[in-house]
Amino acid sequence: MAEPALTARIASSVGSVDAVTWDRLAGSDNPFTSHAFLSLLEDSGSVGPGSGWLPAPLLLESEEGKLVGALPSYLKGHSQGEYVFDHGWADAYERAGGEYYPKLQVSVPFTPATGPRLLVEDERYAFPLLRAAEQLVAQNGWSSAHATFVESVQQDLFEAAGWLRREDIQFHWLNRDYASFDDFLGELTSRKRKDLRKERRAACEGLEIKALSGDDIRAEHWDAFWLFYQDTGARKWGTPYLTREAFDLMGQRMGDKLLLLLAYEHGLPIAGALNFIGGEALYGRYWGCLSERRFLHFELCYYRAIDAAIERGLKRVEAGAQGGHKLARGYEPVATVSMHYIADPGFRAAVADFLERERQGIAVDQDYLADRTPFRKA
Repeated sequence: MAEPALTARIASSVGSVDAVTWDRLAGSDNPFTSHAFLSLLEDSGSVGPGSGWLPAPLLLESEEGKLVGALPSYLKGHSQGEYVFDHGWADAYERAGGEYYPKLQVSVPFTPATGPRLLVEDERYAFPLLRAAEQLVAQNGWSSAHATFVESVQQDLFEAAGWLRREDIQFHWLNRDYASFDDFLGELTSRKRKDLRKERRAACEGLEIKALSGDDIRAEHWDAFWLFYQDTGARKWGTPYLTREAFDLMGQRMGDKLLLLLAYEHGLPIAGALNFIGGEALYGRYWGCLSERRFLHFELCYYRAIDAAIERGLKRVEAGAQGGHKLARGYEPVATVSMHYIADPGFRAAVADFLERERQGIAVDQDYLADRTPFRKA
C-alpha cells in the first residue's frame, strides 16, 4: 500500500493557522503550545522582526490539504531565551569557518517548560515532519535544528530519526496525592519541616497575598506585574523578552489558564508571581518584586504553587530553569531533554562526543541531588 502523499511548508506565523486546527494537534494539556499563547507572542511583538525569533512554523499537510502535523519552530539569529545553552557550539563552528546562525529552533520562546514539540494527529507523521525540518536546514544552508524541552513520550521519535539527545536538570515538585500542604510537610525531615513553616510565617508577615485568575485579573494588576517583570528581566538578562501588550493578551485569551499571585503591603502591590495552569502541571513562569522581603520569593513562587497544585489535583509544579535552592523546599531533580540535528557530519560527530560526556556528568549530578532532598529517608 502506497504511503499517503504529504506536503511540508513554512507558514508566516502561528496566527495565520486556524486556531481550532492547530489546537487539535497541540492538545489541551500544555498551555504554551496552544494557538492562544504562541499567537499572542506574535501579536504583541514579543517575537518577530527585530527579536531574533522569527516565526517559521513548519506545517505538514495531506494530499487533501488537511493539516496532520506541525512544528512550533523559529528561525533564530542568536541563542538567547532558549535555556539550553549552545553558545560554545556556535563559537566552535564559527572558528572552523562556518556560520552557526541562523538556526531552526523548535520550541516555545522564552519558556523552559517541557511539552510536545511534534504536534501530530498520529505518530506516523512524526518522521516525515522531522525529515522536512532536516531538508529545510539543508536547502537553506543552515547549521542545525534544535528541539528543546521535549516531553518524554516524544523523545524516542527524535532519536529514531537520528537526532542527538542532550540532558539537563530542573527541579519539580511532585504531588504524591497530598491532601494539604501540611500533608506534604509530613514527608519532610523534622528540621526541614520547621524551616519551611518558619519561612512561610516570615514571608507573609504584614502582607496580604491575593490569588487572581480569569476575569479577576484587571489592567491595574498587569500594570503592577509589568514593573515586577521588568525589574527581574533587567537584572537577569538585560532586556525583558515579553512586551507589555503580551500580558494584556494573556489575560484576554487565556485568563482561565493563569494564576497571578500578588503580595500587597499597606494596600500597594510589592511583588508578584505568574503561573500557567496545565492539564497535569502548574508552571511557574515569571516573578518580580520592588521591595525585598526575606523568603517572599519562596512563598510566592514555590509554596503558593504547591498549595495551588494540591487544591487543583495537579501532578506536579514546574518552577522554571535552574535554582538549586528549590531542592531544600521539596522540589526534586528531574531530567529535561533537548534533541539536536547537526547538518555537518564532522561537527555532528564532535557534538555527539561532547553530549556523551556531558550526559555522564548530568547523571552523576542528578544522583547527588536526589540523595539530598529534604524528605525523610526510609
